[in-house]
Amino acid sequence: MDKPKPIRSILEKTFKSLDVDFQVKAYSIWGAWKEIVGESVALQTQPRSLRNRILFVDVSHPTWVQQLQFLKPKLLEKVTAFLGEPLIQDIRFNVGKIPSPSSSPSNALTWRKEEIDEATLRRIEGLLHKIEDEEMKKVLREVLIKGAKLEQYRKK
Repeated sequence: MDKPKPIRSILEKTFKSLDVDFQVKAYSIWGAWKEIVGESVALQTQPRSLRNRILFVDVSHPTWVQQLQFLKPKLLEKVTAFLGEPLIQDIRFNVGKIPSPSSSPSNALTWRKEEIDEATLRRIEGLLHKIEDEEMKKVLREVLIKGAKLEQYRKK
């Protein structure tokens, strides 16, 4: 019989194989956006999605898009400093709808009502099928489903 392995090493290996560690770290940007970019930029921007290590950010006005292009290297530095490693390779800015600060609290839970499609649910289950610990699987399923709902809500 093999010597028991520490749970930490098992979880690290599992997270690494599923790339969940990257997703959890990278999506922490949403909750700390104001802290990362500063209040004035945060009022005009909102992270929308993350694909292929590119952060897509909605911006309130084309003038802001132009200004943020000049600030992109500094913003990437701030994101990297927040994450503790260079997980994001680029930031792309697009004009989009930015909720006003006063409307944010009322919209804060709206995304939770989003319905996600069967293909997304199957993809999530596919990511989780190698995890044997049912409690860990349950927690990760909830995180991934909430992330999918939030991303779908932000695309609207």
